[in-house]
Amino acid sequence: MMKKITGAFLAIVLMLGLDSCISDLDVTPIDPNLNTADKVYQTQDDLREGLAKIYAGFSVSGQQGPAGQGDLSGFDEGHSQYLRGLFVCQELPTEEVINGWNDGNLPKVSQMTWGDGNEFIRSFYYRAIYQVSLANEFIRQASRFVGQEGFERVPEFIAEARYLRAFSYWHALDLFGNGVPFVTEANEVGAFLPLPAGENARGPELYKYIESEALAIIGDNPEDNANVLPDAEAAVFGEADKAAAYMLLGKLYLNHAVYLGSEDNGEYQKGLQILQRLYDAGVYSLYTTDGPNYSAYEALFLADNQLTSNEIIWAFTFDGLNAKTFGGTTYIINASMGGAMDQTDYGTADAWGGNRTTPEFVDYFEVDSPNDGRALFFTEGQSKEIQNQDQFTEGYAVVKFKNKKQDGSDGSNLSEGFADTNFPVFRLADAYLMTAELEWRINGSISAASIGRINEIRTRGGASTVNSITDPKDFLLKERARELYWEGHRRTDLVRFGELVGDNYVWAFKGGIPSGTSVNSRYNLMPIPSTDVNANPNLKQNPGY
Repeated sequence: MMKKITGAFLAIVLMLGLDSCISDLDVTPIDPNLNTADKVYQTQDDLREGLAKIYAGFSVSGQQGPAGQGDLSGFDEGHSQYLRGLFVCQELPTEEVINGWNDGNLPKVSQMTWGDGNEFIRSFYYRAIYQVSLANEFIRQASRFVGQEGFERVPEFIAEARYLRAFSYWHALDLFGNGVPFVTEANEVGAFLPLPAGENARGPELYKYIESEALAIIGDNPEDNANVLPDAEAAVFGEADKAAAYMLLGKLYLNHAVYLGSEDNGEYQKGLQILQRLYDAGVYSLYTTDGPNYSAYEALFLADNQLTSNEIIWAFTFDGLNAKTFGGTTYIINASMGGAMDQTDYGTADAWGGNRTTPEFVDYFEVDSPNDGRALFFTEGQSKEIQNQDQFTEGYAVVKFKNKKQDGSDGSNLSEGFADTNFPVFRLADAYLMTAELEWRINGSISAASIGRINEIRTRGGASTVNSITDPKDFLLKERARELYWEGHRRTDLVRFGELVGDNYVWAFKGGIPSGTSVNSRYNLMPIPSTDVNANPNLKQNPGY
């Protein structure tokens, strides 16, 4: 079964905040600077457009696009886009990506030498908080219409907004800890300086809130069940449903020991149970159809990857004509182009010459999994080793994401270099690997059923199968890299496995030197920006900053 990939909802998402094709759509973008809630929200369709603005916040950076009238002031608008900021924070500090630009303090993100004034970390912090604020205001306004004739779908809209808010709060928890400012729709706008979610950087408050919200919107809280998401696969592609909430809960439970500061097998058990509900829905399967131009694995990251929605559980949607942005998958693709590469082979006219990968990551394939078809590197004119961070030709280029379709044609906007490629936030292969890890963390071993699912993943990718896994920690950390690289998971994975900081595992330019070196444990968390700490005396900086 495949999610519906067309419909009014997707059209609304793709046009909000954009500068082209608005006349072709019977919707009007909501500009909070020009309209009050009473004027904007008069019908159920108006509320649907307001919800779409929250979704659009994951894909575009402002009201105009690709630049102009940005949502956030004080930042380069392209850098402030949600997915671009997430990629910078989740991938650049790891062995999967090294960036060569000398923009401000960006090199320090790759080196893990940042401070509390780093503008790129600050940009994503404010973007995540902005998304929470959008959701709060929507829920506050939409709640006025619950129970009224003609507004029958509003409880579902509120459920989606609650999911999107919990999702961004999860990113805030994961990157910045339990002490981030906490506000819901119950708090009057501008009436007070927000209190932190919890007193300490590691603690239960925000974790429990995210969990309770996700449980409520899948219908598991009898005291809070008025807003429930659509069933798995019942939503339009890019719209949240129960399966997306299952994955959010699975991520929360898998990482609970990091977030809470202590381990509890009961939380791991809850992770297994919630992922089993994802499988029991019976609507997801690995995408395994190889085409004449691209493998099944490659198809997951092409310009028409909505065709692989039997595996992609939830995605950020992009459109190179109608949702132009200097962030998103446009950033991921264009920043990985340079050197001897012909960028038009990958569906773009632009080569920004920024991101490539480290030799340590390459070895996950060359040494540990030779002939693995998931190793999507461009090596001509590129050295494997890196001595100069700012030289794009040092380090293999990565060509995992492309603005090409399965039939070999280009995305919709080759000439301007904006991508159609949707970004898979959650997909089934990740769930399979999460289940295997949860089993290992509970029992010390991986079940035969999970090994079978891992072999499905590896076979799809062209890698050899495994009969047994004697060192689950080493295997799972590497297999997650091989399957999920550049998908925004790596920093979280390395923290959970205890490998991000310290000197047990080093890679090129970790700590700022070519051979890599140990870094302080404070880098397991990013700092709450000094601008926010200075402006709000209720907030406390994370330890070590």
